[in-house]
Amino acid sequence: MAVQTRGIDVSHYQGEVDWPSVAGSDVVFCFIKATEGIAYADPLFRANWTGSAAAGLRRGAYHFGHAGSDAVAQARFFYNTVSADGTLGTADLPPVLDLETLDGQSPAEVLQWTLAFLSETDVLFGRETMIYTDAGFWQALQALPGCQALASRPLWLAAYSAFPHIPPPWSSWTFWQYSDGSANGGTPVPGVAGAVDQNWFAGSIAQLGSLG
Repeated sequence: MAVQTRGIDVSHYQGEVDWPSVAGSDVVFCFIKATEGIAYADPLFRANWTGSAAAGLRRGAYHFGHAGSDAVAQARFFYNTVSADGTLGTADLPPVLDLETLDGQSPAEVLQWTLAFLSETDVLFGRETMIYTDAGFWQALQALPGCQALASRPLWLAAYSAFPHIPPPWSSWTFWQYSDGSANGGTPVPGVAGAVDQNWFAGSIAQLGSLG
């Protein structure tokens, strides 16, 4: 069996997280919601961002995208929120665009919005932005012209099944959200009250470090 490394992702929905307890379990990394749309910053982002790093976890930040409003404005809002205390360091995971709604737009418009957002965040962060999505949502975009350009980006796939379907243009996942904490083998995580999304990284702890 290939080596995999376990992590979680959180937002304010989990409430206050006891990060030292999380770090004392088998959880090695975490993704933390930073922003959504053009104006919403998660109220616990800063506490989670600093607390997870202090506990020794590898951390990453994600933005929940809304294609119904300006891509560049959202990219800059995401960057400014994450970088309030300094930009991403080499120990941090890549920035993430969470894309799971058409937001009233056509698939073609969503794809163009996505490309514009990624182009801006790549420059701002100086890092390649990763995409979080699920195969059901992505089905509307996968055959569109221009989608193939995303194939080289890391994929964080949401799929609560034993054998996740990988949507084109990707051939593999880098991160796999395999459970919401209850489905598909999810288990309680020390330091987090209630259910929390759980993930695998497709590699070792050392390989996780190479994403920095």
